[in-house]
Amino acid sequence: MKKILTIVLIAFTMGLSAQNYIEHTVQPGETIATIAKKYLVTPFDIYALNPDAKRKFQPNTVLIIPNTKVKNEPIAEEGREIIGYEKHKVRRKETLYGLAKEYNVTEDEIKKANRFLYSENLKRGDRIRIPRYKTVVSRQTLSNTVKKYTVQPSEGKWRIAYKFGITVPELEALNPSMNDVIQPGDVLNVPNIEDKEEKEIESAYGYYEVLPKEGFYRLKVKLDLTQEQLEQLNPELKETGLKAGMILKVPAEVDTTTKLESVGTTNLKTSLSNFKTKKLALMMPYQLNRIDVDSVEEAKARIKDNKLLSIVLDFHVGVLMALDSAKQLGISTDLKVFDTRRQASTVSSILEDNDFSKYDAIIGPMEDSNFNRVALALKGDRVPLIAAMNKPKDVYSNVFQTIPEDKLLTKAMVDYVKADSLKTKVVIISDRANRATSEALQREFPNSKLIFTLTSSKDASKDLLYINPASLQNVFPSGKTYVFLETDDNAFASSVISMINGLRTNRAEIILATTDKNKAFEGKDIDNNYLSNLQFHYPSIYKDYDETKDNGFVTSYRKEYGVTPSKYVARGFDITLDILMRLASAENLYDASVNTVETEYIENKFRYNKALFGGYVNEAVYVVKYSDLRIVEAK
Repeated sequence: MKKILTIVLIAFTMGLSAQNYIEHTVQPGETIATIAKKYLVTPFDIYALNPDAKRKFQPNTVLIIPNTKVKNEPIAEEGREIIGYEKHKVRRKETLYGLAKEYNVTEDEIKKANRFLYSENLKRGDRIRIPRYKTVVSRQTLSNTVKKYTVQPSEGKWRIAYKFGITVPELEALNPSMNDVIQPGDVLNVPNIEDKEEKEIESAYGYYEVLPKEGFYRLKVKLDLTQEQLEQLNPELKETGLKAGMILKVPAEVDTTTKLESVGTTNLKTSLSNFKTKKLALMMPYQLNRIDVDSVEEAKARIKDNKLLSIVLDFHVGVLMALDSAKQLGISTDLKVFDTRRQASTVSSILEDNDFSKYDAIIGPMEDSNFNRVALALKGDRVPLIAAMNKPKDVYSNVFQTIPEDKLLTKAMVDYVKADSLKTKVVIISDRANRATSEALQREFPNSKLIFTLTSSKDASKDLLYINPASLQNVFPSGKTYVFLETDDNAFASSVISMINGLRTNRAEIILATTDKNKAFEGKDIDNNYLSNLQFHYPSIYKDYDETKDNGFVTSYRKEYGVTPSKYVARGFDITLDILMRLASAENLYDASVNTVETEYIENKFRYNKALFGGYVNEAVYVVKYSDLRIVEAK
């Protein structure tokens, strides 16, 4: 028996030698991830050769590490070599951060060249040395499992990660300088596997990125797929288990981008633990350079006539009230306010003159171009940037989008109607401009009746924005009927609302709904009594605060300003208090924003879900309704 074992061991050792593997003895503090990174392989490679490492991993364990699968081409590595110093006399308002940017060096490199800066602050008149470097390129042939790969058209991070059997974070670890959005022609480091081992992206399936802390139970709730079903589609799961950033193959019909869940409201007051002072910045277009602060009357007139300024100031008041509320909970805040002036040059100066790397979060700017500029500048330091009043074009990895996407609002309304076990019928009334929306609704409700506006007999492409009243006869039987009205036209909305209000009876309950509550449902031509009679339902990113209940926020505002707070005051309060509460309940905003945490304040609620290879998007929405001429949350 011993001879047989000896022969097996000899054969195994010869096999390792022939396949060019190496051994690694685990040192204290090492993990599979750090070892994989050291040898530029993936954890999957190590587990494949060392299956026992999953249950028994400790110092002095000997692991078999793949050394090479395919011969590598030499890889060019860049380094920096100091070649001298440049003298600089510090001018007024200059900072280490600004000088580092100006001379393309780091703050630490300046400090190393001027040791007194470790104990003293930089001040005007100081004469310092700025190191100068040259780039040294060396070519090194690595005996590892990494090779170069050129990004193809339509390929993103997740496609490449899936193709080479690694997670997105592992791909990012192999490519520290990779852009947030990769482009065709970019050259990346990838596992050096044979072409036949690369996994193919199959159009007949969908794909999903596993989020941090997601287990099979969460995926069952989100994707409606069991562990067995996922393992059947992704056999490697049986070996590796779920890992954050892993790309899973799922059936094509599974919605991998949006899945509204019923999540209970989280009371963060019970989990406050991080009471370090929170460092916040507020970037808003106050445009104070246009206001004569010495003239009170002129300032008042400016605020009255400038709608944007009025919104900004209301939001600002809400922010300050949130800071005061947080202080009462033991959360202190260091807030710095910046006037962006709606100018790109001003935003650039703000970024150059200030070091934001230690900030816990930044709210704003409001303008898309300036927001994008700040997001990109702070992405490397992972400083959270809060889109409070806008939906940014690009949701970078450090962006928190507080306004939910339109498709989430539509889904919330559809799900609400589907969940009503008492409904008997759905009718959809639509103008031709909203044909796509109404036909999508009919697919959600296959037995519904779809009524379009009439067209001109002379020109079928001309929408008359009118329906024949006869088309509504005998449509509403006894019981409950939901009527979706999809239009952007105020006159058409007014006529339909009037018609269906007249068709209500004691036996026929008609509930009006829409997926997009726009200006068509407002104005003097819309009778709010009719909307209240029809219990008008629609999805919304916010709700009106409940006037029937005591509300310390509203009471404090009325006492201070003598009027009811606007929705912008409430939004400034809700967003800021939510940021501070989350920061006080975790180490940072990222850790506090898993999709199982839903918070709610005066008029807004927040449940963030990490976008596929992007930042965090709020998925918490309301369905509200008219009730006795008041707008309340529909339960």
